[in-house]
Parts: sequence; structure tokens; C-alpha cells
Amino acid sequence: MTSKTKPTDPYAKAGVNIEKGNKLVKSIKASVNATHDKRVLGGIGGFAGLFELGSKFKNPVLVGCTDGVGTKVSLSQAHNKIHLTGQDLVAMCVNDMITCGAEPLFFLDYFAASKLEPRSTAKIVKGIAKACKKSNCALLGGETAEMPGHYAKNNFDLAGFSVGVVEKSKIIDGKNIKSGHIIIGIESSGPHSNGYSLIRSIIKKHKAPDSILNALLKPTHLYTAPILELIKKINVKGMAHITGGGLTENIPRILKSGLVADINLSSWKFPKAFKWLQEKGRISQADMLKIFNCGIGMIYIIDKTDLAKAQKILSSHKLRTFEIGSITKSNLKEQIRYY
Repeated sequence: MTSKTKPTDPYAKAGVNIEKGNKLVKSIKASVNATHDKRVLGGIGGFAGLFELGSKFKNPVLVGCTDGVGTKVSLSQAHNKIHLTGQDLVAMCVNDMITCGAEPLFFLDYFAASKLEPRSTAKIVKGIAKACKKSNCALLGGETAEMPGHYAKNNFDLAGFSVGVVEKSKIIDGKNIKSGHIIIGIESSGPHSNGYSLIRSIIKKHKAPDSILNALLKPTHLYTAPILELIKKINVKGMAHITGGGLTENIPRILKSGLVADINLSSWKFPKAFKWLQEKGRISQADMLKIFNCGIGMIYIIDKTDLAKAQKILSSHKLRTFEIGSITKSNLKEQIRYY
């Protein structure tokens, strides 16, 4: 199949337009190349992306993450905000990655749609590239699939894959978390990319004010740069990316048996968008904390003596932080308690 595919071509008749795909590649080439540095070998269009790790690490451990944006793409599409979903995609992957202390190296995206629209698709990919640039992460490659008859008309899906690296001796895995350590929450930009099936069902029944809608559609915060600076200057004991499952399910993932996270719910205020969702959806507080991030997108655990220094670092990145709780010993099965 060549770039000169004509409308009479049998593949085009079946709904797959190779020519549009080629136009898309040309339109995003500059944005993709802008994420590359000397570690990237080759350019866009190859069968595989090549990345040189170099000799910076003595005992490197590769870290892989994959995620998607979920049904937030539907809400974003309905309100002409699909250009923002590119950052959501990158953030969902690299934010997971940095919880173990790894720095992102490269990213790959997968875009599949019922019909390829080069202009709108380019907006998404350019958003991905921009977020990769902010995360010092090369957009090494990707796949764009036009799948007529498989997806509903005008529907699409996004998935991303990221690979990073961490020195083996510097892996952060929560094993050094002890009773007495404090839990710091970093503000989220909104629900990030979780809980949108519920959000959409609430919006169908209750018209959301523009201010609420805008808050719900804000792209996920990229925590890479601030966290990487933090772990270079402070002994961080553990981190959790607050995604699906909220605080309730994500914080216990990094705690050893015999430890519990005591969370003070008065230490931060639920942002207005979450309060609106809770009220209109008639959602209990327990369910809110198990579904949404409720204003806390990432937590890290440190010694109390490092609090002021940590707050200064995050503040320099224009991120608000809250001391939301502490770690204590417990023989109970539950590993998170609210008060």
C-alpha cells in the first residue's frame, strides 16, 4: 500500500484511509522530534524505536508502565477538549513510574478510532509530545489504528506505554516506612483520569456549571519534575499515585504488614468539583475516598524533620502540599484509617 492510495482503493472503501494516516505522520513529525535528544537513535517511521541508555547508571533497573485515559476521552470529546487528553495519557504512566524513584526515558502511544480524523488526532499526539517534553521523556513511537466497524462512530481510545530507569540501590519501595513517619499529599488538578464513568453518569442527570465542567476536564498533573527533584534532596520512604481506588486503596499498597496510615480529613479541603459530584451523585464519604483522589493526586512519606525542605521544593514547582497524616503501628487488618 502506498501513500498514493486513491478513494477507489478497496482498503479505502472498507473504511481505512492510508493517505490520511500518512498526512497525520507528517503533521506530528516536528512535535515528536522535539522530544528527542542524542539518546534516541533514528527518527519517526521506523519499525522500532531505538534508545541508548548510556553509562550514567552503575546498576540500572528498567521500569515499565502502561495505562489509558478511560472514559474521560468521551467527556473531553463531547466538550471539545480532546487536545488535553494527551497530557492525561502521559501523566497516568509517568506518575506511576516515579513512585519507585524511576526517571522516564521514553513513551509510546496507541490511538485507535472508528475513523481517522488527522486534524483532531494530531492535536492529541501533539499534546502527548508536549507532556513528554515536560517529563524529559522521548516520544519514541506509536501506533495509529483506524478500525471501522469495531468502534462506535466517532469513538476512539488511547493507551500509553512508558519505560524508565532507576539505580537499583535507589529504588523506593516502601520497605523503609516506619511508625512516626508523616504522609504528605500533593494537590491534584481534579479527578485526573479516574472515575469518569461515574462522573459522566452524574452529568447526564445534572447539568454541570461551566466552572465544574472545566475543573473536571483539567489534564492530570505531571509530577515527574518535582518528584525527581524531591528524591534527589530528601530521603523519601515511599510514594503512592492516587488513581483508581482513591486514597483508600492506593496508600496501603506501599505499607508493610503491621503499619497503618492515619489520615486527617480536616487537613485539606475537598475541591468544589468533588463536593459537587458528591452532592449530585449522593455519594458517601467512604465511597468518595475509594473512587476519587478527592484533591490529593500523589502522596509521599518522609521523616518529620524533612517536612519544611520538602514543602519548599514542591512550592517551587507551584504545587500545594498538605500534611495529611502519619504512619503508626497496628495489628489490625486495615491499613488506612480516617479521622
